[in-house]
Amino acid sequence: MPENFSPLPWVGTAVLVLCAVAWVVCVIRILRHGRSGFALWHSGPAGAHTLAALPHQRQSAPALESVELTPAEQDAFAGLVRNLDERR
Repeated sequence: MPENFSPLPWVGTAVLVLCAVAWVVCVIRILRHGRSGFALWHSGPAGAHTLAALPHQRQSAPALESVELTPAEQDAFAGLVRNLDERR
C-alpha cells in the first residue's frame, strides 16, 4: 500500500452513496404508496372526497361567546383603539 493512501475519502464516498441509494428507495416507496389512491381518499359527507389521514372538519362554526365589559374596561379599550389608530 502506498504511504500517502488514505481510506477515509473512500469510506466517506461509500457512506454518501449508500445514503443516496437509501433516500431514493424511500422516495420511490412513498410515491408508489401514494399512487394507490384508494387508501388515501374516501368519500365524506355528501360525496365529497377527503383525505383519510386528516381529521373530520366541522361543518358549522363554534358558538359565539361574549363578555360584558365594565364601563372602565370599555374606556380602556376605546383608549387603546385611539392609540393604535394614531400610530397609522
